[in-house]
Amino acid sequence: MTKYIFVTGGVVSSLGKGIAAASIGKLMEWNGYKVAMIKCDPYINVDPGTMNPYQHGEVYVTDDGAETDLDLGHYFRYTNSPLGRISNVTTGKVYQTVITKERRGDFLGGTVQVIPHITNEIKSEIRDVVKKYSPDILIVEIGGTVGDIEGMPFLEAIRQMKLEEGAKNALNIHLTLVPFIKAAGEIKTKPTQHSVGKMREIGIQPEILMIRTEIPLSDDARYKISLFCNVEKSCVIEALDVPDIYEIPLMFRKNKLDSIILDKLCLKPKKKVSSGQWEKVVHIRKTAKQEVRIGVVGKYITLQDAYKSIDEALKHGAIANNLRIDLVKIESDNLEKKSPAELDKFFDGIDGILVPGGFGVRGIEGKLTTARYAREKGVPYFGICLGMQIAVIEFARNVMGLKGANSTEFDPKTKYPVISLLSEQEHIKFLGGTMRLGEYKCALKPGTKARSSYGSNVIFERHRHRYEFNSAYKNEFQRKGLIVSGTHPKGNLVEMIEIKSHPWFVAVQSHPEFKSKPDKVHPLFRDFLKAAYDYNLSKIMPDKFN
Repeated sequence: MTKYIFVTGGVVSSLGKGIAAASIGKLMEWNGYKVAMIKCDPYINVDPGTMNPYQHGEVYVTDDGAETDLDLGHYFRYTNSPLGRISNVTTGKVYQTVITKERRGDFLGGTVQVIPHITNEIKSEIRDVVKKYSPDILIVEIGGTVGDIEGMPFLEAIRQMKLEEGAKNALNIHLTLVPFIKAAGEIKTKPTQHSVGKMREIGIQPEILMIRTEIPLSDDARYKISLFCNVEKSCVIEALDVPDIYEIPLMFRKNKLDSIILDKLCLKPKKKVSSGQWEKVVHIRKTAKQEVRIGVVGKYITLQDAYKSIDEALKHGAIANNLRIDLVKIESDNLEKKSPAELDKFFDGIDGILVPGGFGVRGIEGKLTTARYAREKGVPYFGICLGMQIAVIEFARNVMGLKGANSTEFDPKTKYPVISLLSEQEHIKFLGGTMRLGEYKCALKPGTKARSSYGSNVIFERHRHRYEFNSAYKNEFQRKGLIVSGTHPKGNLVEMIEIKSHPWFVAVQSHPEFKSKPDKVHPLFRDFLKAAYDYNLSKIMPDKFN
């Protein structure tokens, strides 16, 4: 029988429930258990695909083409949980399903209500994951904060599930905050008491509390939380702020969280799996001496989570090369109309440039300026999705002499549409879930940097885009020195490009960041960081690299 772990959050948002849930999954895997994970989001959108990154952060894409919450990225990076369309449930998705059933007459004319119809559908969505993946343990993260009105049906659903599954087969873990009041010089447990009290009002008693805190919990504070929240003192787990998120599973294991969870679920370790590789990751992050500076030039830079998977994949690339990394976030708008001297100053000390995905015309000229700078100055360049399209447009304008070349996304009337809309996208009216989404095959050209990185002739990467390289210009690009290093066999779609004369200029239409883990880095990020480090050395020791 599958055991269930429900993870909720209280007091404030952005406490790190996703990382906490993923860390719990990692602990269970270290004890030999097969884990699956699911995120329940209370927002009414069917999925985050049409949401502004400033509102929601990154959209994580699964192999089967689902646009999901960014926490699924944490699940992938920390665990071996299978992830797909059924791994993210939203209020919009639940209501859409229930209303469809009602219109079809499935409820036989009955009045459709939040309880039992909405809560039953939530439970059904959760149990569908068990049916598909048959995990030993299913970890269910409930998004939002306890007390939010939109989250109530989800909390009611997990209350019912615990009753139905039995106390020994389901466990409630609540992540909460104990703030440190600097003026008073002490921590305050009252917000945690209120948060747990709110849960108890609806019939949920957390068995384990994970306490986010800036300073270590005193024994007195732990006792007070235990007493007022009706939780065993040993189950009040300190979740101390740490400088590196990859330390969190190790910290939880040190605090015996895995032993407590297994005991509550009446389980024993199946087998002990070594955490040595994970410990090595943390060790490198702490001790690496050499540093590279990577400039990420995007249009959503002011929001920390907008490029979450890219940020993490860059860190993984640094780990694989035993390097420290300094991520420099650059707003593409700020690079427009800069003189060559101003650009030199702007990019001074930058060892590699990454241009990520995005939509809309804002900031495009700044990204084009960036691609040209990297191409002409020999700075390692990594273009992802829109970053590849930018590289193509820039090359067309400044190497091929196609003045005004553009994407039809930005200029529908451009004379040279080197990037154009996919034919199947031309008559799309509904934006949600209608892009080219999910995993696609790519054949790599022998002798290219891409082929060398992957070590394989055929690879599979995930996509999220509407516009493509216009193959009508393919031969002309290749004559001018652009290498098409990867293509999708069906339709011969261009997936990857390189510049022959450049030390490391690689751009991809896919999103390789979605497949990188700290202990299993994506090869393109590994080699991009290596190229950036070599570029750094070439500035220090030019004779060695000439």
